[in-house]
Amino acid sequence: MTTSASERPGKPSVWRAFAQPSAWTMFFFGFASGMPFLLVGLTLAYWLTENDLELKNITLIASAGLTYTLKFLWAPLVDRWRLPLLGRLGQRRGWLLLALVVVTIGLLLMAQLTPVRLGPFIGITLMTAFAGATLDIAVDAYRIEIAPQESQGALLATYSLGYRIALIITGMLALVMADHVPWPLVYQTMAAVMLIPVVAVLMSREPEVLRVQVTTWSEGLYVGVVEPFLDFFRRFGAALALALLAFILLAKVSDQSLGGGIMAPFYLGQGFTKTEIGTVSKLWGVWMGIVGVFIAGIAIARWGVKWPLLAGIVLGAVSNLLYVWLIGADGDLWRLTLVISGENLAQGFQGTTLVAFLSALVNQRFTATQYALFSSLVMLPGKLLGAVSGGIVEHTGYGVYFWITALVSIPAVLLFFWLAPRIRFGGDHAPASGVDRSVGTAAD
Repeated sequence: MTTSASERPGKPSVWRAFAQPSAWTMFFFGFASGMPFLLVGLTLAYWLTENDLELKNITLIASAGLTYTLKFLWAPLVDRWRLPLLGRLGQRRGWLLLALVVVTIGLLLMAQLTPVRLGPFIGITLMTAFAGATLDIAVDAYRIEIAPQESQGALLATYSLGYRIALIITGMLALVMADHVPWPLVYQTMAAVMLIPVVAVLMSREPEVLRVQVTTWSEGLYVGVVEPFLDFFRRFGAALALALLAFILLAKVSDQSLGGGIMAPFYLGQGFTKTEIGTVSKLWGVWMGIVGVFIAGIAIARWGVKWPLLAGIVLGAVSNLLYVWLIGADGDLWRLTLVISGENLAQGFQGTTLVAFLSALVNQRFTATQYALFSSLVMLPGKLLGAVSGGIVEHTGYGVYFWITALVSIPAVLLFFWLAPRIRFGGDHAPASGVDRSVGTAAD
């Protein structure tokens, strides 16, 4: 459907890949994507907890991040509709700027309203989360189109670095600030930081992409929405495609089920301060996650995607049981550090292997829409479980809930062994730079 930059000839060196302007543009765009994620999720849960909301309401409100799991619904719109006025910046830059502006305004309004005015506050939180999810769509599409395939590794690396720095700011720094200044000032500060990627958008260049023109609304709807999904079922067949979608739904449910704001009241209830929580979980934990990412990369390079993918699912589930040991910690920082280290190592490993697998499923003709669908499905069940986690904990306790989040991965493991003889896991004997572009049926 498009002719992207990835089709241009020539293979740059590693130095050139990282030195190209688009690599550092992606650093700022990754930073932009990471900023709203915690501010409408886990960090928000701490603010809500200090306003004495019921646990079930905290986890429900802090699950505004569910919009990230539904972004595939409007990804075709971002892919094909050129915005009026802002469209002068280009298809991608126009959407990037719009999403950034809405997120910034949303954070300022959240600071102004505060949870005291709960109804309007929830509405603005949802608007901010929706804009953040839209920003994710636009950033992914920009990355894919701005540079050739051989340069994508560098772009992903700089994107990930920017994203994780944003998590440190909105996680660790925000919590430390909240120990010393009012929460509205914290959110006003985060809104001011969003001006950095706004400048980056204005200074960036628009990807050069030749798009197929459609003449009617029905034709555009078919090309942009229907065809990407039909393509997936055509390539794998109905039964195998449905099994793959089920596997995607279940593969990361353990990890995602610890969202929804459930961890904020848990940490506080174990006697930790916001500064301690922010430093250990949102600073130290982020870097331990990076270690997990590198271990996964080495494992994929050595053994391919198949068995590291299974190991990631198992490790992600088992790491949740570390939190059972944390119950009754009574402010023991060493115990918190060990638990956070283990969980983030597992998350980094599992996330990398799963992204590699999902990337292999995508047809390059429909990259943005199909990848938005797969990445959304990965988060959906865990987010739904996290949304009702408060009610579960109120009836069963934290220990039982953590066991539930571990055991729900068993169906994913069973599906893996059903799929293993039926599909060819891309990159099983390929170098790391070429993993996951060749997933297909076993008969391929």
